[in-house]
Amino acid sequence: MVVNMKDVSWRRNGLSILRGINWTVRRGEHWAIIGLNGSGKTSLLNMINGYVFPTTGEVEVLGNKFGACDLRKLRKSIGWVSSSLQENLHIQETVMEIVLSGKFASIGLYDKVGGGVSRKASHLIEQFGCTSLTERKYFTLSQGEKQKVLLARALMSSPKLLILDEPCTGLDIFARESFLSLVQHIGSKRNGPTLLYVSHHVEEILPVFTHTLLLRKGSVHSSGKKELVLTRASLMDFFERQIGFSWMDGRPHILVTQ
Repeated sequence: MVVNMKDVSWRRNGLSILRGINWTVRRGEHWAIIGLNGSGKTSLLNMINGYVFPTTGEVEVLGNKFGACDLRKLRKSIGWVSSSLQENLHIQETVMEIVLSGKFASIGLYDKVGGGVSRKASHLIEQFGCTSLTERKYFTLSQGEKQKVLLARALMSSPKLLILDEPCTGLDIFARESFLSLVQHIGSKRNGPTLLYVSHHVEEILPVFTHTLLLRKGSVHSSGKKELVLTRASLMDFFERQIGFSWMDGRPHILVTQ
């Protein structure tokens, strides 16, 4: 199992953030996690990364049971792409330096870099169409370019699990679709990482995603194969309002109605 949560709850400052989470992600599955603001999505991801521990329940990630493993070592097997990560990066570093730092799961580049590592970074930068940006300072990039660089950085350590936390925030429709095509490509690779893709937007669920988890107010509303979870009836219950719903080119779409 890639992720296994049993009866997980988490409280902070007397508030219940996550409640009774039972969730299993198996190798070969790619999951989209959908929830509105305040649903607990970020808390769930922080728990998978070992930044917060459950108040009750058990968590196991990539065969590592929390409380009996080295979380720093575990995190080197997890790739992370998030708009919030940009706030912590050394923005004066070049694109190459940002990507290289992913090999060491560090903010900033402090380790000596061998030729093989540099070649891998150059290959990823080229693969994502960013070769012309290699020596540019990170802070000078557009939002779409920054997200591609973060994706390349996340893949530097050949992670077994790749978490994408609302990666399309702030992107225009063209930059969004360009980024999503990269995600589709990564998820389609035979030996690629397991994907966990978090979003507010159902239409970002790509054909490559096999399963969906709907998270509402800290609890699992429903989870399973996406075709069974993403139905009009289920989504109307989830959002608690009338909607139109359809599939187009293997992606779900919602029409908000009055």
